[in-house]
Amino acid sequence: MSETTEIKLPKEHFKALKGQDVTELLRKSLPKVEETLIAEREEFLREKIKRLEEKLRGMEEEIDELREFYEKALRDKEFMMTERDRLKKENAELKTEFEEKRRELEKVHGA
Repeated sequence: MSETTEIKLPKEHFKALKGQDVTELLRKSLPKVEETLIAEREEFLREKIKRLEEKLRGMEEEIDELREFYEKALRDKEFMMTERDRLKKENAELKTEFEEKRRELEKVHGA
């Protein structure tokens, strides 16, 4: 399986290469090309890391907001349960008082 590579050059460059060993020129240029590709890849990865870190910070902020919301909800729930228990107790006391007064009134009016 043979692979071919097509290189397009402006006319001036082509004329300058005429008579030179193109294979040797490519071999000499290969390390520079490799360095350039590595540098471009590293830059791409740095940018990607930067975007991911920004996204991570945003997610951490959202988690903090959710944590605060959840903690407040738990405090509110505890307060509401305490208030419910207090109102149940108060209601039971008022009911008892009401029943006692009703019985007293029945004695007075019933007798």
